Amino acid sequence: MPTPPTPPASPAADAIWQLRERGFVQQISDEAALSARMAAAPICFYAGFDPTAASLHVGSLIPLLAMAHLARAGHSAIAVLGGGTTMVGDPSGKTEMRQLITQEVIQSNRRQIEPQIRRIIGDGARVVDNADWLLGLNYIAFLRDIGRHFSVNRMLSAEAYKMRLEKGLSFIEFNYQLLQAYDFLVLNERHDCALQIGGDDQWGNIVAGIDLIRRVRQKEAFALTFPLLTTASGAKMGKTAAGAVWLDAKMVSPYDYWQYWRNTADGDVERFLKLFTELPLDELAKLSALKGQEINEAKKVLATEATALLHGRAEAEKAAATARTTFEEGGLSESLPTVEIKRSELGKIGVLSAYVQAGLVGSTSEARRQIKAGGLKVNDAAVTDEKMVLTSKDVTPEGVIKLSLGRKKHVLLKPV
Repeated sequence: MPTPPTPPASPAADAIWQLRERGFVQQISDEAALSARMAAAPICFYAGFDPTAASLHVGSLIPLLAMAHLARAGHSAIAVLGGGTTMVGDPSGKTEMRQLITQEVIQSNRRQIEPQIRRIIGDGARVVDNADWLLGLNYIAFLRDIGRHFSVNRMLSAEAYKMRLEKGLSFIEFNYQLLQAYDFLVLNERHDCALQIGGDDQWGNIVAGIDLIRRVRQKEAFALTFPLLTTASGAKMGKTAAGAVWLDAKMVSPYDYWQYWRNTADGDVERFLKLFTELPLDELAKLSALKGQEINEAKKVLATEATALLHGRAEAEKAAATARTTFEEGGLSESLPTVEIKRSELGKIGVLSAYVQAGLVGSTSEARRQIKAGGLKVNDAAVTDEKMVLTSKDVTPEGVIKLSLGRKKHVLLKPV
């Protein structure tokens, strides 16, 4: 069994040490100076979240959980919701220009995302909107006061811009770095915020903010970035065949969220336990030592702890119990996703349409392919006839019809 690492004696140093041990740290602009600053007094830090959708997704958990670790160590957290920057669109990591969305949609997204942020970081975090200081800017004054500090040659050397130059970089996107740097300057002026954290694709933007603070205020500021996560298979973290894994329970149910983590590949379990749970490192060392079939127990712990962080302990335990009933005891659980159909449809609805209606497949063509591959089951019996029609005989004593895609995706059809 691996021996858990021994943390440093200094609480300030322990905050960075914890992040590094858990796999959060990719780069730090000046670790010695940052550690000294954090040892002298709590530091104010921030991370930004552009509300481009009505929910954050699993990829957003990295900055959120890093903020939670730093906040527990006594440092002061600010979450910036980019009501202003979202109107421009961040080109980082994108091969094409983001679709521009209206201010009304941005503000609606912002209102839905803020509770998710507070749930992870805690109510003590300060949540601000950069629209408050960006939307009222005078363009000419901004160019004179802020734009003059930026070198176009240096900006074009950034990876985010170099990648986009091949396909075309719009002028509005080219301004994004200035706006993000200005965010850092404003927070430094208003709250003495001296540390920005974010994904490693944000390194150039964060360093631009550090440089702007040094030029305008003659103050020292710091950057800490996280590695850009992919799964062991090389896939982007937080993406599935069904789409993004959203943090909103209305978009991805707690049960489906639990299943996402339960289906983690063996090679990702140790890394994800460290990143996406708040279990002590010594306990994680024991779980990471499990091999063979025993690693499934570690996956269940990962699923339950990750779900509890987002949806609460009760929902996490309920999802775990549902999975246990479904997979280990071979029964049905009322907690499985349920789709209602009219009872009059029985005897008329074909199995292909039923799977589409249940959301298990995207089209009847996909359902046909799954039948040929042996992937569809009705009440645990394999579907072999694509012309099969669901009838009252398929309704179980529990009053439902169980549709399964593979071994791990199930939906209950409930005639009403």
